[in-house]
Amino acid sequence: MRKGKLVRDNIPDIIRADGKTPVTRILDQKEYLEELDRKLQEEVAEYQADKSMEELADILEVLSAICKARGYSREDLLKVREEKRRKRGGFEKRIYWSGNE
Repeated sequence: MRKGKLVRDNIPDIIRADGKTPVTRILDQKEYLEELDRKLQEEVAEYQADKSMEELADILEVLSAICKARGYSREDLLKVREEKRRKRGGFEKRIYWSGNE
């Protein structure tokens, strides 16, 4: 059974301020990338449960960390997004595809 999870940088200090002693370690790069992927799944599930802007902000924070960890700049990500949008469109038209005849 998996114990623990990736937490935001200030969480250990917040736990200490509450009079508790957090047990933490620094992840290596491979573990970090794996945990970022888990964190993304966690945050998406939380967003799907309550649809809040706060959860969307958490998803954005995780995506930013993934980009940085993989050596992608935010600008590069936005450029790729825009290229895909230009070629394939966005999702504003609410088109739902159910197959071909």
